Amino acid sequence: MSGVSAILLAAGESRRMGAVNKLTLPIDGQPLLRHSAQTLLASRLQEVVAVLGYEADQAAPLLEDLDVTLVHNERYAEGQMSSVHCGLEALSGDCEGVMICLADQPLLTPEDIDALIEAFGRRQQGSILVPTHCGRRGNPIVLAYAHRDEILGGGRDLGCKRLIERNPEWVTRLEMETDHVVFDLDTPDDYAEWQRRFGPPRERRASR
Repeated sequence: MSGVSAILLAAGESRRMGAVNKLTLPIDGQPLLRHSAQTLLASRLQEVVAVLGYEADQAAPLLEDLDVTLVHNERYAEGQMSSVHCGLEALSGDCEGVMICLADQPLLTPEDIDALIEAFGRRQQGSILVPTHCGRRGNPIVLAYAHRDEILGGGRDLGCKRLIERNPEWVTRLEMETDHVVFDLDTPDDYAEWQRRFGPPRERRASR
């Protein structure tokens, strides 16, 4: 059985964070984007494709020495699905599932990613795995690779959220023990909350 590959979405303009590009924010002593990529690489994912767009010249050096395929989305301003399309087109080969990952979830661990991979592999029905925490839908989700052509052929309007909403019978939900899958960094308040919760770098590492 083939494994799961990941698309790391890192092309957005992060407007809600203000003047700073959130992908450069320090997380445990390294930029958020690099931290996110290393989390994925430390898991059992078979391939990681990172889609860059806005300020790609700043983002690319953060990943250049990692085993990640870099793709530039020239149409990043059209929204997240344009990056999903770029990532799907860049996958090197067939896999059982495709994990759609956001680059701004600093709490995710390799163990979280592996739990999603395992749950996707043992699901009894459906073709989409969605993590939840206390009833809230989270990320990353995992789609069966069989949806690739459907998504690519459906234009930018066929987003992952719409695919899930239109076909609830395809969805398996996995309740996670922690809030890692529902916590992301969109605003300065989010980053302040992360700092408040996890304190200095050494304490953060110890608390995980």
